[in-house]
Amino acid sequence: MHRVSRRNFLKTGVSLSAATFLAGGNKILSRSQIGAPAGAGPCVVASNNGLEAVEKAMNMIRSGSDPLDAVIAGVNLVEEDPEDMSVGYGGLPNEEGVVELDASVMHGPTHNAGAVASLRNIKTPSRVAKLVMERTDHALLVGEGALKFALAHGFKEENLLTDKARQIWLRWKETLSERDNWFPPKMDKLAEELEPYISSYGTVNCIAIDSAGNLAGVTTTSGLAFKIPGRVGDSPIIGAGLYVDNDIGAAGSTGRGEANIITCGSHMVVNFMGLGSSPEEACLKALQKIAEKTRLQPHLVDDEGRPRFGLSFYAINKKGQYGSGSMWSGSTFAVHDGNEKKLKETAYLFKRDKNSRATRLRR
Repeated sequence: MHRVSRRNFLKTGVSLSAATFLAGGNKILSRSQIGAPAGAGPCVVASNNGLEAVEKAMNMIRSGSDPLDAVIAGVNLVEEDPEDMSVGYGGLPNEEGVVELDASVMHGPTHNAGAVASLRNIKTPSRVAKLVMERTDHALLVGEGALKFALAHGFKEENLLTDKARQIWLRWKETLSERDNWFPPKMDKLAEELEPYISSYGTVNCIAIDSAGNLAGVTTTSGLAFKIPGRVGDSPIIGAGLYVDNDIGAAGSTGRGEANIITCGSHMVVNFMGLGSSPEEACLKALQKIAEKTRLQPHLVDDEGRPRFGLSFYAINKKGQYGSGSMWSGSTFAVHDGNEKKLKETAYLFKRDKNSRATRLRR
């Protein structure tokens, strides 16, 4: 038997990634032959801060780009935007005032994935995650190791803490306790402007299917604001913050990362789609499972046993159908259906009212 070295195998990975083997045979189908049912794709779905991302990704897919390259380019717009304080440059820092980023990518045709966590000083962790997938035999790199890997591939270190994010962090630190030696300034207009950000949250997820029925996804975030240094949320965890199965569909999430990690939420959504649920139904079923498990942790539920946090899923199936579901009402998501980009209302599990105000989302 002819043996192929790992190095030579990796060299041929680009050509092999465009094909899939039929089970029980030697025939190889090209990517164009894999296909999907008539009417499937292209379609791009994202969290509501990804409206420009879905347009960018759609334009690239129409130009023939791989869907993974397209969704990464889409979220790069968010990662590089200092006004989006939940992702990349300008993201809110950990409790020590340091911005730490998490991201994951997954490519349907090759069923391969890569991720980075607690990455500092690099604006676009999604691009580093893709290199982890393509240029290593690993799925996840973290902390100092992830930074050294990024630098080895030519990324440049930058201070990601913008002045606005620094002021928000400082305001949080000064008002955290009355028993420390940090004194906040007198209340002023600036304080009023910053206050909403202190309880803000976010992540950007973007998933897509192209006209050949191939799927891909990316999730990227600066994580929970003012977190313990080194905390990792669901965004870089394959199966939690992102999961893609090219035979079934793709799903990603934003919201409380801890709840999503311990339930493998995105994998659950894809599994429900594989069992016949529509994307929206699959999202809601996964949320219902998470809500049921949350009742076992009394500090996380309200007086009616409902989760006090938010969590949202986004999904596309192999047919090109899409949907989203949130724990609470009032959310939207972004989609480009091949005709136009738009925000759509998200299906929900619980209706928010004056007595069901969720606490700050934890990513």
